[in-house]
Amino acid sequence: MKKVVTFGEIMLRLSPPGFLRFSQANSFDVVYGGGESNVAVSLANYGVPVSFVTRLPDNDMGQCALMEMRKRGVRTENIVFGGDRLGIYFLETGAVSRGSKVVYDRAHSAMAEIKAGMIDWKTVFKEVEWFHWTGITPAISQGAADACLEAVQVASEMGITISTDLNYRAKLWKYGGDREAIMTALTSYCDIILGNEEDAEKHFGIKPEGLDITMQGDHVKAEAFLSVCQQMLERFPRAKKVITTLRGSISASHNTWAGVLYDGTTLYKSPEYQITDIVDRVGGGDSFMGGLIYGLLTYPDDDQNALNFAVAASCLKHTIKGDANLVTVAEVEKLMGGDASGRVAR
Repeated sequence: MKKVVTFGEIMLRLSPPGFLRFSQANSFDVVYGGGESNVAVSLANYGVPVSFVTRLPDNDMGQCALMEMRKRGVRTENIVFGGDRLGIYFLETGAVSRGSKVVYDRAHSAMAEIKAGMIDWKTVFKEVEWFHWTGITPAISQGAADACLEAVQVASEMGITISTDLNYRAKLWKYGGDREAIMTALTSYCDIILGNEEDAEKHFGIKPEGLDITMQGDHVKAEAFLSVCQQMLERFPRAKKVITTLRGSISASHNTWAGVLYDGTTLYKSPEYQITDIVDRVGGGDSFMGGLIYGLLTYPDDDQNALNFAVAASCLKHTIKGDANLVTVAEVEKLMGGDASGRVAR
């Protein structure tokens, strides 16, 4: 099985129990997660050898995050230690017409203070076939952006497949870095690009042409993304595939969910799922990316099947509390086969 490496920040997530608001909370539920660590957990669940690379403080909270990764079967031997604190984010879970809220407390975290040269990427990438990063990492700090650029350059030199989830976050990019220049440099090394219309516009100024990206009832028009995909491939000629998720937000509790993949010739569309009672939508995109990497590794000549696996996997993530997707290949394939009954397995 091909080896995968992901790189980014893992954080402590603190959430009021159930659907309480921050102002109602007398306690917080604890979860550890982050975009790239979530992808790693998904892949480990699917049996893919995967290593997560980050920088953690050498204290009890850093050890808790490390143990979470090890518990899920993710390799951690290339994690480096330093700095004083683990990044934190607070999540208030929305319901019906009230959306969820996120408050970040990650300034001066161990990962935010990483610098180029702290990680020996040539050692990290030995016998590795795939490297994944997201747009969250370069948004944390200039040092994190520099370390990420160092990683993609070494991965490219070593012939490794590189993927990204563009992941624009309005509450990040506070340190004054030139977002478009940084993201353009990083994305130019990528073979696989995941992103939605907001990511494309905010990072690169790319907008859909000809068709509006709108919802019609509870249905998102997949064809509206074709021009975005085409423009992305023109901007980044190394890329072989551009993929996006299609989320129709009827309410905080009810979404439609699908995806499209464009390979420069064909626009593949997945089935659309109705997710009517969302348990936790945080990490939905990460679970899609984990499913996509697994699908592209497992079905290298079948983009439709790879896309369908990613969408089904991420559909199931919406039923799981926490950041990470804790489903198996068999459970994903069951949903892909049309069994959405949710009946008890005895």
